Amino acid sequence: MLNKVLSGAALAALALVAVVCVHDGATAADAPKADAPKVDYTKITPPDLVKQTPKGQLKNPYNDTQADIVADGEHKFLSYSCNGCHGGGGGGGMCPPLTNDVWVYDGDDDTLFRLVTLGSVDLQKAGYSRHGSENVVGPMPPFGPLIKSSDDLWRILTFVRSKYSSNADPKYKYGTPPELR
Repeated sequence: MLNKVLSGAALAALALVAVVCVHDGATAADAPKADAPKVDYTKITPPDLVKQTPKGQLKNPYNDTQADIVADGEHKFLSYSCNGCHGGGGGGGMCPPLTNDVWVYDGDDDTLFRLVTLGSVDLQKAGYSRHGSENVVGPMPPFGPLIKSSDDLWRILTFVRSKYSSNADPKYKYGTPPELR
């Protein structure tokens, strides 16, 4: 009798272990891989990053509260001649100002990165559409091939984000909120 009780308990324990192992295996398979390679933005060009990243997945590693990154982004903004169209301080010129609250295509990281990389014509071909309106003389040219690295572009975009109008509704600073799209 004792053997039957012990055998039953052993079988129950084995069944429990099997269930736990199957559950843990499924959870581990569904979780992102911890050893997945991290992108080194200093070594990948903007066009290559756009090609390898699904739409909506580009995220700026910096934020506009990092004064050193904003200052470096401003330097790069000037060195890549962004100021030729958008003005030295981002106040506009023949192209939209960066100091207001209008995101012509939207203000999320993915859209801004692709807009600068691809230019407005190819951005539209990739399925993005205009949401805002500005007095724009010409389309945004594709700057991706001119900008040395994706890190440089992320820094420029951090500077651009820092110029967002302080008078604007802050919920739109990073583009249209998902619940309003």
